[in-house]
Amino acid sequence: MSLLGAIEAGGTKFVCAVGTGPDDLRSVTRIPTTTPEETLPQALNFFRQQIKSEGALDAIGIGAFGPVDVRADSPTFGWFLNTPKPGWQQIDFAGLLRRELTVPIGFDTDVNAAALGEHQWGNAQGLETFIYLTVGTGIGGGGLVGGRPIRGLLHPEMGHILIPHNLSVDPFVGSCPFHQDCLEGLASGFAMEKRWGQRADSLPADHPAWALEADYLATGLVNFILMLSPERIIMGGGVMAQKQLFSLMRSQVREKLNNYLDVPKIISEIEDYIVPPKLGDKAGILGALALAQQALEAEA
Repeated sequence: MSLLGAIEAGGTKFVCAVGTGPDDLRSVTRIPTTTPEETLPQALNFFRQQIKSEGALDAIGIGAFGPVDVRADSPTFGWFLNTPKPGWQQIDFAGLLRRELTVPIGFDTDVNAAALGEHQWGNAQGLETFIYLTVGTGIGGGGLVGGRPIRGLLHPEMGHILIPHNLSVDPFVGSCPFHQDCLEGLASGFAMEKRWGQRADSLPADHPAWALEADYLATGLVNFILMLSPERIIMGGGVMAQKQLFSLMRSQVREKLNNYLDVPKIISEIEDYIVPPKLGDKAGILGALALAQQALEAEA
């Protein structure tokens, strides 16, 4: 089987691995996302070491935080664009790996990669239309519609939709440097930490933060449900590790839809409709491996 490389390039850390599939994911390493000058050479060195010990790689797949250029015919394909991550704007990420390692590169957003992983091996198997939303330091979304990745002018930026914000209930102005109180600016892990003065994972389960978080996330989900009609919604990321959040959010989704969609998946099966990723925290890196396989097939 083809030996593939994978990178899940997150805003906090890069996860790098080589392998052939979910049952053969080896030599996984984690590199802090500091500056491109520090982080990218470490990723390159990891793959060079793996090539020496494991043999030549046939392709590398990358799932990266955005915005990024995912248009294969674009001169800036594989670049970081105007990302909020300081110092990472206008960086030719995929091109660097292609030049240095001379292998085909598969490239997409980190959430589209995670969605692809879930489609191939996880909770989206057999589905043609679904979304994957990650709620961590930031909020991002991706998925498939009609069996194809959601792409167009660029790629989805589901975390930056504008949602109602009642300042009398929640006077926090928001944390997004571009839109202030978009979904990410109100409901990301970073926003929760700024609002409450402590990390989301340190807040107790009965803290009022979780009811507010569920309300904001459910508002976003209702918009996605009405726009894309997904067959399932998969939600990952560090914030979603709070298991009580799923039940709070499902209840809010039903309440906000107000019986408008009279379908069993909303009315009586919502526990199987809004779900965590089956692949857990490996969805992103396995999705990157699937992107590498796609790049290899395209090259052939």
